[in-house]
Amino acid sequence: MNTYIVPLDGQEALVIDPAACTFCGDEHVIVRWLAEHSLVPAAFILTHGHFDHVAGLPALKEAFPAVPVCIHTDDAACLGARGAAVQKESLTAIGFSEFIPAVSSLPEADVLLSGGKSLADCMGSSRADLAAWQVLHTPGHTAGSCCLYNGEQKTLLAGDTMFYHSYGRTDLPGGSEHSIRESLRTLYTTLPPDTKVYPGHETYGFTIGENSI
Repeated sequence: MNTYIVPLDGQEALVIDPAACTFCGDEHVIVRWLAEHSLVPAAFILTHGHFDHVAGLPALKEAFPAVPVCIHTDDAACLGARGAAVQKESLTAIGFSEFIPAVSSLPEADVLLSGGKSLADCMGSSRADLAAWQVLHTPGHTAGSCCLYNGEQKTLLAGDTMFYHSYGRTDLPGGSEHSIRESLRTLYTTLPPDTKVYPGHETYGFTIGENSI
C-alpha cells in the first residue's frame, strides 16, 4: 500500500495517497487503523492522480464525508466525473483493465493544491500544523504531481516523483521525462541534503544527500 498517515496537532492526521480498495480487499484498513490509533483525518492529500494512489478514496469518503480531498489542479481530472475515463486510459495502457471498476466512482476534488503554497493556504485554514507543510509542484510523473515538504521537520513526502536512485515513470498520459528531470533538479538544488525523503513505492526513507539518479 502506498499510503502515509501524518499526525497533526491533537487527534487529527493527514492521509496521504489512500490506496486501500475493493480490488485488493483491504478497503477498510485505513479507517480501522485510524480508529485503533484514535485519529481522525483532517484531509485526504493526493500527490498525484494515478489509480494506485487514489483508489482508497471511495471508502474513506463514505466513512468521513466532510473530510476534503486535495489534489493539484493539473491532476483534478483524475477524479470525479472525468476521472473514470482518465483512469481507464492509464490502466488500459499498462494492461491492467481489471482494476478499472475500483476507480470508476471516485469523488470530486474538494481542494485544488497549488505549488508554492502551504496546505493551510490551499485549504483556507489558519492552522499552524497545516501551514508547516508546503506544496511543491513537481510535474513529470503526471502533470499535477506534487511533493509535500516540511522545513521544520526536514521531511519530503515525494509521491512518485523521487525514488531511491530512481524516479517515477513518465510514459503514461500526462508524463514528461523532461519535466520530471527538471523537477528533480529543483528538489536536489533547493532542499537541504539531510532532508528525509519518503517515496510513494518504498517502505524506507533516505536523504536527498545520499540519493542520486
